[in-house]
Amino acid sequence: MNAQAVLAERAEIDAVVEGKTLVDFFNRNADQYGDQAAVHWKDGDWNSLTWSQYRNVVHQAAAGLQSLGVGGGEFVAVMAGNRPEHVIADFGAVHAGATPVTVYSTLAASQVQYIADNCKATVAILENLDFMKRWEEIRAELPNLRYIVLMSGAENYDTVDWVLSWDELLARGSNRLSEDPETVNRSASAITPDTLATLIYTSGTTGTPKGVMISQYNAVWTLESLRRAADLEIGARMVSYLPLAHIAERLATHYLGTYLAGQVWYCPSIAAVLEYIQTAQPTLFVGVPRVYEKFHARLMARFDGEEGIKKTLIDQALAQNAKRVDAEMEGKSGPMMAGVLDKIVLSKVREGLGMGEVKVAITAAAPINPDLVKFFMTIGIPLYELYGMSETTGPATTNIPGAVKIGSVGKALPGVEVATADDGELLMRGGVITQGYYKLDQATKETYAEDGWLHSGDLARIDEDGFVWIVGRKKEIIITAAGKNVAPAQLETALGNHPIISKAAMVGDQRKFISMVIGLDGEEAPEWAAANGIDYSDLASFSQLPQVQDEITRAVEAANETVSHAEQVKKWIVVPDEWTPESGEVTPSLKLKRRVVLDKYADEIDAMYTGV
Repeated sequence: MNAQAVLAERAEIDAVVEGKTLVDFFNRNADQYGDQAAVHWKDGDWNSLTWSQYRNVVHQAAAGLQSLGVGGGEFVAVMAGNRPEHVIADFGAVHAGATPVTVYSTLAASQVQYIADNCKATVAILENLDFMKRWEEIRAELPNLRYIVLMSGAENYDTVDWVLSWDELLARGSNRLSEDPETVNRSASAITPDTLATLIYTSGTTGTPKGVMISQYNAVWTLESLRRAADLEIGARMVSYLPLAHIAERLATHYLGTYLAGQVWYCPSIAAVLEYIQTAQPTLFVGVPRVYEKFHARLMARFDGEEGIKKTLIDQALAQNAKRVDAEMEGKSGPMMAGVLDKIVLSKVREGLGMGEVKVAITAAAPINPDLVKFFMTIGIPLYELYGMSETTGPATTNIPGAVKIGSVGKALPGVEVATADDGELLMRGGVITQGYYKLDQATKETYAEDGWLHSGDLARIDEDGFVWIVGRKKEIIITAAGKNVAPAQLETALGNHPIISKAAMVGDQRKFISMVIGLDGEEAPEWAAANGIDYSDLASFSQLPQVQDEITRAVEAANETVSHAEQVKKWIVVPDEWTPESGEVTPSLKLKRRVVLDKYADEIDAMYTGV
């Protein structure tokens, strides 16, 4: 699409969202769809709030915050899992005129202190006493923090006047509303498109977290662009399970659920996501690659365990549907038999997974193995890779129905421009581009150009059809001792697709050859061991088993076949530790923290290069 057409699209979107904020769509839902369910959660039994009830409790939370002195220009920190109180607190802060800031629940006290101090949070709303311990540890260093609200455990602080319970916050709000019914309407009516909707703190893979300023305009503009791109319909069903501190989850369920008057099931743990999917039967599903890797592993284990005619039918259905996907990628029609076998066999697979009604499934936040995308398309789940950043309010490019190239991250969203700089860095411009980094003028200038282009930090190429192909992170390009430039993403992604591999970290900067540090998946390891007749005791001993070492060797050899000889892995180590956000090797959104891995295993890495 030429630049003039993109600008025309941008003008159309601007016209649609002119003067609008998330509050406008929230009110529309309560007024027009008031009796329809908006929020679902499980507390023994399944519970729900209608849009009308949702607005009522948000107003109570907003008025409760006002009773604590919260108003325009202030920030409210929220540290909680995926539960209704989290988004009620978030929108409550918005309606009070403040800016909500969700803090990753895995952060250490020092990291929490940095974020809370950076935004000068005046109130913190926390899920439980575990989080409270971290905030108590740093409270003396947060002079702006006036109150802490606890969703549970407040009874332990009966004599502390700066701690109150969630129920008490809502009760204070109800009292304030009874005395002044318009108090929240007044503060909410002052919100404009330029008002901040939130700060999203980057996960800090390469340094100190930066607070990305996302305005109400950014949010609604991006939602309208995404709606147009994927032809999304009112009433979508979604499952929220990724951290709400991450822009992917915040936009995909909390904001998009509001924009589409949808229903969101709030899942408190990624381990329980399958149960929630099976209950919700989502029409729109967003996940990071690791989620799809786990689904793939479980499905393959199931397929391999089938016998007789059932096994034959599954194999035939997969083969025929793979031909269909290949044909569709070339703009052709697939074999007639594919449709028949899909209906007879694979539809039941999708229904069993809870994804029988998914119209759009998105993978984002990290590179995904193209073979994994093809697998899900083969079983009839329309999986599309999307690319974006916190700095682009989430999405900037995406594959969509009818416009797919597996391995690419799709075309620019409607109204968004993409280009590459002379060094190959991907540049983006449009209504998705956020307002910069909070209180970090120099960092803002380095990333946000004056002409509106955002410098992504990613290297990419754009093909003749406008599809964007990500090569790797600009700062993570490895230059070997021989001067060979190697992007880690392809090999790391290929290895990460193996069921028992959690993450792989490439090594080789100024080294004679490429090596790899490989971390195993503590959830999948016991199941793989059982399937292969191996006794499992713990991950450390499992990692050293000859059968495991042989399996990793096969995985590395297969991955090596996808790259040139100079880029291939020559040596590798399998470490005995599980990499988690808590242990620090990955971010809460499961991105690799390469420097942490390189530092932690420095001796083992050096040993791979000793004597060569």
